[in-house]
Amino acid sequence: MSLASTPAVRFIGCDVSKIAVVVFDSASGQTRSIANQPDALARFARDLDSTCLVVCEATGGYEAALLEALLDAAIPAHRADARKVKAFIRSYGTLGKTDTLDAKALAHYAQERQAKLPRWRAPDPDRTVLQALVLTRRDLVQQQLAFSNRRLAPGAQPVHPYLDDLLACLARQIKAIELRIEAILQASQPLKLAAATLTSIPGIGPRTAAALLALMPELGSLNRGQAAALAGLAPHPRQSGNVDAYRHTTGGRPEIKRILFMAALAAARHHPQLRPFFLKLTQNGKKPIVAITALMRKLVVIANAKLRPVHN
Repeated sequence: MSLASTPAVRFIGCDVSKIAVVVFDSASGQTRSIANQPDALARFARDLDSTCLVVCEATGGYEAALLEALLDAAIPAHRADARKVKAFIRSYGTLGKTDTLDAKALAHYAQERQAKLPRWRAPDPDRTVLQALVLTRRDLVQQQLAFSNRRLAPGAQPVHPYLDDLLACLARQIKAIELRIEAILQASQPLKLAAATLTSIPGIGPRTAAALLALMPELGSLNRGQAAALAGLAPHPRQSGNVDAYRHTTGGRPEIKRILFMAALAAARHHPQLRPFFLKLTQNGKKPIVAITALMRKLVVIANAKLRPVHN
């Protein structure tokens, strides 16, 4: 994503659902609904021009067809963080929620924040596939753990045959997905180079590297503070008056924190620079989880710095 060089003068808010897209146009002040279908979205995009800025929220992928149509028509667009939009709406004291209200709020959000809203760009198809595979593998591993625990529960003997079949099927599917992930990383030269760069960092293995490339594609294009914040590892101040409370990490992408946690445990044992750093923190009285969080932050900053030449 990149910021626009010229300001927009017309702002379009789009509240996206599976069936339809509710559209509010700041120029006309009118709201209408269009089908969330490629043909209808293409006609909608053709009626706009480059002075527009279209904003929609991330809605589990249902916004993909809209963004693709806008991209094909060269119309600037931004996919907003739903949490930020929700806070924006609440700041005006709006308590009601309808598709029309949300579309109007998105247009208003676009108008007030346009200078800081990165414009949508087409994602790398290989990264899109990689993300789907990584997320599906994560879900299957969670199911595998749940069924394994159920099998070990008291009184589970009558259902062992069914659970064994499920676990065998899950194991096969997880293995197949892992092979597909490896194939994608080998077939795409940029991803192959980025994965090799990440795995050169002690503590980051092939699975962690694949997950970071899939779930944090911005790595290599951020500064150190942005990388830490996007991973949910930036310590935010909590100061008021004479009180300066303990800083906590919050926000960001929780799945990245889960990925980096295991990498930080490995780095605490094997990384030549981060292991002494970890030991120094614990010897100075820091709780182990605080020290591990600091390592997680160091790892994502290092990964971002190493990927910068690759990204550029």
